Amino acid sequence: MIANWGATIRERETPLPCDTLKPGAAVSADRAISIAASPSTVFDWLCQLRVAPYSYDLLDNFGRRSPRTRDPALTELHTGQRFMQLFELRSFADDEHLTLQSGNVAVSYSVRGEADGTRLHVRVRFGGPRIVGWALALGDVVMMRKQLLT
Repeated sequence: MIANWGATIRERETPLPCDTLKPGAAVSADRAISIAASPSTVFDWLCQLRVAPYSYDLLDNFGRRSPRTRDPALTELHTGQRFMQLFELRSFADDEHLTLQSGNVAVSYSVRGEADGTRLHVRVRFGGPRIVGWALALGDVVMMRKQLLT
């Protein structure tokens, strides 16, 4: 469960942009969920990560509630922008993926259409010592699960 939450074998084998940022990562973890919304709607909500993490706000947003309404201005992306206060936008393709990095951590949020909406697949790659990567992945699965379900 630490290395995979909801991702299919095919998703885990699919290359994502974060793989090139941390090719020798000690730990790689995949998370995925199906959402009853269009890929463009899901991508627009991912852009909201610029201002809040949409996870456990008390823990990772200093107690401030993540916004519940979308700000269309946040979809205007360019590399170098800050996301969730810690991450930098390294690459993106509208309605396809956002790839972020903070130190030894690289993450890609990938969206693709499916029959009933959108499949959101997230991969996080942790560099540095393996034991640290596994510890970070353990915390990440809890926080990311909440983020994806919010």
